[in-house]
Amino acid sequence: METMVAGNLFKEHFKGKKVFLTGHTGFKGSWLTIWLELLGAKVKGYALKPDKNSLFDQVKDHLKCESVIADIRNKEKLEKELISFQPDFIFHLAAQAIVRESYELPVETFEVNVIGTANLLNAIRGLKKRCTVVIVTTDKVYKNSETGKAFSESDPLGGHDPYSASKAAAEIVTESFRLSFFHPSKFKEHKKAVASARAGNVIGGGDYAKDRIIPDIYRALSESKAMPVRNPKAIRPWQHVLEPLSGYLTLAAKMSNNTVKYSTAYNFGPYLEDNLTVEELVKEAINCWGNGEFKKIKIKNAPHEAALLQLNINKAIKELKWQPKWNAARAIEKTICWYKESLKKNSDKFELCVDDIKNYELQQLN
Repeated sequence: METMVAGNLFKEHFKGKKVFLTGHTGFKGSWLTIWLELLGAKVKGYALKPDKNSLFDQVKDHLKCESVIADIRNKEKLEKELISFQPDFIFHLAAQAIVRESYELPVETFEVNVIGTANLLNAIRGLKKRCTVVIVTTDKVYKNSETGKAFSESDPLGGHDPYSASKAAAEIVTESFRLSFFHPSKFKEHKKAVASARAGNVIGGGDYAKDRIIPDIYRALSESKAMPVRNPKAIRPWQHVLEPLSGYLTLAAKMSNNTVKYSTAYNFGPYLEDNLTVEELVKEAINCWGNGEFKKIKIKNAPHEAALLQLNINKAIKELKWQPKWNAARAIEKTICWYKESLKKNSDKFELCVDDIKNYELQQLN
């Protein structure tokens, strides 16, 4: 059974290992921290202070990880914390991750996403031991002319908005460090394997960020208000948060076995036929909730957001033997169920996450 093979792969590579995780207080970082600890890893997180009532804030009492609250732009602090930990694996998730916020804070977005990535990669140079590194960027790193093409890893990088451009720049920084200091052909000298992972538009329980579709849906439905939808026809590669996280774990595990072959970039997303428009996502979410409504709105002088974005995931399927396990309908169902359960008296958000992870690990491919 393929799911059990993947589960065994994760346990084999992460149990008892040290994992340095930037951005652990964020939405994806919180889920990854929980999963890594379930696998038996020793986690040290490095991130900004979590928002009050964020997922991390809700589950932190269940976590054993060492949590360092600091800015990725603090080069000296980052290097000190990383070197003192001596990690076996590094996952870099720390980022300014909201497209619309990048228009409000463009310089900070570039500082965090580009300089922050460079700070981490430079700190890794000081590690003398073997280490596997996954730099997480986004599906928005590609130069997008919205022709309907599904982007492959070899396509040109670009970015209209500051967020997309900063993440494309982070990919260039990663490639530069890989070629300059961590070249795969010289692994025996530097002992570092570095890859990048491109995924985005994740959904899942516990996301409360502003200007993200699922948190907006949750807030509207829980308050019995009509959900405002600003780009109903926009197509995105929606996926449950556990999908790309399983991709990151698979990539890291494969890299630790073959540092030369897998030290490159990989897309993680749904099958092309499973992409949904924003309107389709909202309707499905309302159906899962049991009631609700939405209204289409137009925002004057709204910042540019791509109308069409699709990823070609053939490379990950072929080389990593990774593939999506939950289709869009299942991802939406699991997400909305998480939020509904979370509203119940004495609900344990940590256990809700654990249940989803265990269910995902046991779920047959669909």
